Amino acid sequence: MVVNLARTSTNVDILRQVFQSVDAQSCPTVFNFHLHTVHSDGKLQPSTLMEQAIAIGLQGLAITDHHSLGGYQAAQSWLENWKWRNSNDNTPYLWSGVEINANLLDVEVHILAYAFEPFHHSLKPYLQRKPTTGKEYQAHNVIAAIQKAGGLAVLAHPARYKRSHFDLIPAAVERGIDGVETFYAYKNPKPWTPSVLETQQVQQLADEYQLFNTCGTDTHGLSLLQRL
Repeated sequence: MVVNLARTSTNVDILRQVFQSVDAQSCPTVFNFHLHTVHSDGKLQPSTLMEQAIAIGLQGLAITDHHSLGGYQAAQSWLENWKWRNSNDNTPYLWSGVEINANLLDVEVHILAYAFEPFHHSLKPYLQRKPTTGKEYQAHNVIAAIQKAGGLAVLAHPARYKRSHFDLIPAAVERGIDGVETFYAYKNPKPWTPSVLETQQVQQLADEYQLFNTCGTDTHGLSLLQRL
């Protein structure tokens, strides 16, 4: 699968195009939209993560540390230096990303934010390296803040919570969610493969509510090809 990542389009327009093409084969070797570094609870340095992304041949990725842009900013700086030293048409596209805790139907869920303006004032409460409380912790406010910053909001691993994804996804839709992390490996198989039943169920809900489908390994360990 090859997507034309035209640099003349805006970050979010490019990402919308990519999300429309994501399928079960997209991760982990073409795209990866759920990655963690040492700037939250991951083990990878941002530079090592980017080296792996290039070695794998990723077309695009997002670093989604919890409540922090440190990993993304370090990776972006590394990538700019790498592009200056290397004339390569296969440079991966790096989108801004962060993972935010939120309350949805009285259950804590994680909402992934993508392609937003990193310094937009609406996201400031969510980039303090810890979860928020009160009204800022409510899912509808998290989603609104992401969208005000020009980004897309995605419900992470929707079948991993204390309440069913059949309840959570429609509730997230009511609150304005843009997409769901459809292709996710819930039991950490090796090699990484999206869980069949959960993927089918989430994809059906995404189709019903006209949501974007996304994918990611949710890497916390030392390899972008696995979760742990």
